[in-house]
Amino acid sequence: MTQLPAVPPSLTLLNREQAILEFNRRVLAQAQRDDVPLLERLRYICIVSSNLDEFFEVRFADMLDAARDPGSGITARDVERVGAAAHELIDQQYSIFNEQVMPALKARHILILNHADRNEVQRAWVARFFEREVRPLLVPVGLDPAHPFPQVANKSLHFIARISGKDALGRDTRIAIVKVPRVLPRVIKLPAAIGDGRQAYVLLTSVIRAHLEELFPGRQVEAFSQFRVTRDSDLEVDEEEVANLRHALRSGLTTRHFGRAVRLEVVNTCPEELSGFLLEQFQLPAAALYRVNGPVNLVRLNELIDMTEADELRFQPYEPAWPQRRLPRGKSMFEQLKKHDVLLHHPFESFEPVVQLLREAVADPDVLAIKQTVYRTGSKSELMDLLIEAARRGKEVMVVVELKARFDEEANINWAERLEAVGAQVVYGIVGLKTHAKLLLVTRREGNKLRRYVHLSTGNYNPKTARFYTDLGYLSADPDLTADADTVFRQLASLSKFKAPKRLLLAPFNLHSRMLEFLGRVTEAARAGYKSRVVLKINALTDAELIQGLIVAAQAGARVDLIVRGACMLPPGLPGVSDNILVRSVVGRFLEHSRISYFRWGDAEDQEVLYLSSADWMSRNMLRRIEVAWPVLDAKLRQRVIDEALQPYLHDSLDAWQLSPDGRSHRVSSQGLSAQQALMARFGGESSA
Repeated sequence: MTQLPAVPPSLTLLNREQAILEFNRRVLAQAQRDDVPLLERLRYICIVSSNLDEFFEVRFADMLDAARDPGSGITARDVERVGAAAHELIDQQYSIFNEQVMPALKARHILILNHADRNEVQRAWVARFFEREVRPLLVPVGLDPAHPFPQVANKSLHFIARISGKDALGRDTRIAIVKVPRVLPRVIKLPAAIGDGRQAYVLLTSVIRAHLEELFPGRQVEAFSQFRVTRDSDLEVDEEEVANLRHALRSGLTTRHFGRAVRLEVVNTCPEELSGFLLEQFQLPAAALYRVNGPVNLVRLNELIDMTEADELRFQPYEPAWPQRRLPRGKSMFEQLKKHDVLLHHPFESFEPVVQLLREAVADPDVLAIKQTVYRTGSKSELMDLLIEAARRGKEVMVVVELKARFDEEANINWAERLEAVGAQVVYGIVGLKTHAKLLLVTRREGNKLRRYVHLSTGNYNPKTARFYTDLGYLSADPDLTADADTVFRQLASLSKFKAPKRLLLAPFNLHSRMLEFLGRVTEAARAGYKSRVVLKINALTDAELIQGLIVAAQAGARVDLIVRGACMLPPGLPGVSDNILVRSVVGRFLEHSRISYFRWGDAEDQEVLYLSSADWMSRNMLRRIEVAWPVLDAKLRQRVIDEALQPYLHDSLDAWQLSPDGRSHRVSSQGLSAQQALMARFGGESSA
């Protein structure tokens, strides 16, 4: 492999956390687009809130920890800059919510009524709702030495109130806390009979606010505010020190909700006295206070979107196509895969063939063994139910369950326990490494020999998310590919010495080095004047070595196009450094999730490779996870990936954003081609090859 020269010392990579916020700025921009249906615009606002919750729970919390380590390279100034960018983004989010989306919904007779907006009939209905549904669940806590500040769980909603006078025992308890129960709906739809011809909603916080004083008989509420605290929620377990990882994680789930506070949200009318008191209780600096002009948790407005009767304000339903030519319905999946490999492009093509393969495997008496990895499959899953049924029928079932899939730990623990209860072999991968690879392997007796069938994927085994994440799946009976998949499962189960598979690349063993090797070949070809090209479609680019390899290849003359959905730390367009690199991001109806790596270092057929992978170009994926990448060797299928999953995105002008050297991105155009829309039109209602 060619030794890559060092990138100029003057090159400063973009900040990862600010790159994540920049991605969310692109998502938020969807809420401003007139060509996006109105309820979907509100949904993008909710998505940004959900993304920011995870950002503070994980990324920003990690950054705060790193800033305490002198050797991390992260300074207090870095934290300050990221915090300022977060404040700016959240202010913009509420501005769009209040000044654009909600007025537009009101014009369509869909509105949220505050107490002042409600007429007498509506107020009477809300009062009855409060007495019947809400008040019995509220327990105000007056703070005194016997009632200290209560434990406040991560992202739970509360009210803080300053009240006058003394309580029933003559004590001067001036501050009270009221927890808003999670079991109550955050959005309540008023009956049509009192909606004045509109779809009218009230927020639970507005209901409580209107009747807050009733919780303190004989006293007056002088000031109040909603508040919500976000805590460090990254679940850390020392795998070297625990005898049973599953038991340790289940114990850890109970304490996750009470990690170190990192953000405090209050409404913008919250008095300084109350916000200062809360900051002191949570031991937070002033910069961690976020004053918002509206509901403290916008995520819960998804309830309004779901309840509203206005199909014309949503995306038109889209039904993924079945690949009829390659997989005729009603015919055996096994017989079809003996003839040819099958590429599935989700969500334009259905995920159902993957489920169907497993259904056939469970029902087929000739199938002897099924092996599958599980990362994020959801709390309800037909695939998991099928694996349980396979074990019940006496088949050998091995499931590699990643217990540390962030925020899916509980669901995965539950699946692991259910699988073990019916006799399936459940393993948790390799100590210290998350198993992020996506593989399904079926072993079948055919005559006097065994034959294997494999499914590999860039995304999760989750039929629900497969309808709105773009991913690529690959079905094959190729002997080399299936043998490689079996090798991976053996490696995960037995922890035997690593033996390089024939076709698959496997992180953390050789995936990173092979990507660098391909970049080296491209660099050599560019220097020699041969055709040289790199195209990546990934979710994130943060690995310094790979960034270096891309820059060196571009400096040698290779054309480098990067389609990076989220965080990108490579600054493109720097004169003399990265001016031959274009970085774009596509944000549309579906979440871009597929990972594709294309390299060309000459004109010969064997000087071009295209790999699909479960891994992003991040150090954690390449060096601290179990990931797979596999080559698409069938020329027709390889060209199909290029034609469907690369070229349209390189030419997208409607949903595409281009990254600038300073890390800011700008939308390419407000008109023209949308790759996702073109693919929907191509596949929608039609059979595909």
